Amino acid sequence: MHSTASRKTFSWLICLASALTAIGWFFIPAFIIRPFHYQAPTALTLAMAVRQRAPWGTLFAAAVCFLSAFVLWRGSGLGRKIVLGLVTLLVAFSAVMARMNYFEWMFHPIDSPQFEAEADSKLDASEMILAVRFGRDARAYPIRAMAYHHILNDVVAGVPVAVTY
Repeated sequence: MHSTASRKTFSWLICLASALTAIGWFFIPAFIIRPFHYQAPTALTLAMAVRQRAPWGTLFAAAVCFLSAFVLWRGSGLGRKIVLGLVTLLVAFSAVMARMNYFEWMFHPIDSPQFEAEADSKLDASEMILAVRFGRDARAYPIRAMAYHHILNDVVAGVPVAVTY
């Protein structure tokens, strides 16, 4: 039979391993998938696979972490209870965030675009644009701005359009 000290050590290892697993399910994709930065195909494939499985992975790892933290709580002093509380808080945060599309928070649609005449434009000649034309009304949207916002609501020749990149 195992001693109490070795069971407690084992419980701490289970708690910390499951916590790191739950945190990893959320943070690995968050660190690899970075808009506007180069993303290697292999790393992106890994990040997307982890992100797809993260809701269930964090749920399982969080359950194991919470259970082991509950077992450890009673026999722990104040310092260890603080550590357990912080760890379980971070695990809960990871489990919640793994279910959200936090990448959408970075991009906001442009609801009221401002336009200039071509002669007044300050775009470089090499700047790429996205163009929309209905009849005699034409608009040009700089790709640099569209890459940040991803969607722009506009009206071209009286027709409402959602321009996206």
